[in-house]
Amino acid sequence: MRADLEVADIFRVAGPAYRAAHAGHLSQQHLKVMSAIENCRTAALGGHVEACEDCGQWRIAYNSCRNRHCPRCQGAAARTWLAEREADLLPIGYFHVVFTLPAEVADIAFHNKALVYDLLFRAASETMLTIAADPKHLGARIGITAVLHTWGSAMMHHPHVHMIVPGGGIALDGTRWVSSRPAFLLPVKVLGKLFRRLFLTRLLTLHDAGRLVFFGSMAHLAERRAFLHYLSPARKKRWVVYAKPPFAGPEAVLAYLSRYTHRVAISNRRLIRFDEDGVSFRYKDYRRDGADRQQVMTLATDEFIRRFLLHVLPRGFHRIRHYGLLAGGSRKDCLALARELLAAAPPVTNDPPAEPDDFRPPCPCCGGRMIVIEVFERCRQPRGPPGARTTNRETAP
Repeated sequence: MRADLEVADIFRVAGPAYRAAHAGHLSQQHLKVMSAIENCRTAALGGHVEACEDCGQWRIAYNSCRNRHCPRCQGAAARTWLAEREADLLPIGYFHVVFTLPAEVADIAFHNKALVYDLLFRAASETMLTIAADPKHLGARIGITAVLHTWGSAMMHHPHVHMIVPGGGIALDGTRWVSSRPAFLLPVKVLGKLFRRLFLTRLLTLHDAGRLVFFGSMAHLAERRAFLHYLSPARKKRWVVYAKPPFAGPEAVLAYLSRYTHRVAISNRRLIRFDEDGVSFRYKDYRRDGADRQQVMTLATDEFIRRFLLHVLPRGFHRIRHYGLLAGGSRKDCLALARELLAAAPPVTNDPPAEPDDFRPPCPCCGGRMIVIEVFERCRQPRGPPGARTTNRETAP
């Protein structure tokens, strides 16, 4: 169901003026994201016309942009991804672990997104795998699904990684399954200390190799002594690693993943109003408790667009990654061994139906089947059958 107000509506109205005002300061990636969202499911991307075989009603279906930053396109992408991941779930409890960068490092990440976001993934995953393999803790190889988020509820820059981790792993000798305690996976203080050391050591290596860039008020950090001085507070403070209580079974894991894996900076359902005063939206104020946590914020339209574009990822950057038992080509064999050690049945694979399923959508008028009667290219308008009843359907083909 289409929301009353969407990010696309804001971009279509205010986008041209924003691009003109910030010409020369927007990257090609920013411009592509804005254009994709503005054109999503409009005649600019083309589409097709469907007609009912029974009653003759017809409707237009415009193509989606499929951009990963588009709030409208992520629902279908999430459903497809979840269907592929469902077979990976084990019949055990799962934990939710979050690794967050302190503010000093987040500022560096803003100017070096690809490098620092990648380092965040690598340091966090290595921390989990190292501590889990330590016989003093779990003594096992674990699996991790990690998802990068770069925003807080108010759309400010706040890079952190969410991890979904099974409550246990395969013993280092591969002979048995080692279960974690029901409500405890790994000590967060130990995780935080190792995460801080790994991240800062490798961040300094990147700096020494001349791979980090700095602009504006941070330009002086290109000098090594200034860089070390800047990071001094981060070396002394506790780095936050948060482990939430375990999920109540694999179904709850899927429900969580459906909300988090393909989330963008703000969903359309959080938008309230867009007028001459700016954009109003709902957000969570984590300094408050209870009902007071839900608040409403109004931003000037330019500021809203600026905050949204803060979270455009570098081209080709993977924001969902798998480690340990779930990594790459070894995932299938590792999961099969885990199920064997857990004495769990393998996932059910449905036999292909004797006849292919009919994927044609039902007619909203009589319930009959809709067939494609015309395909039209980008920036072209459909002809449509003359005199027939029509509706608009704004869904991806």
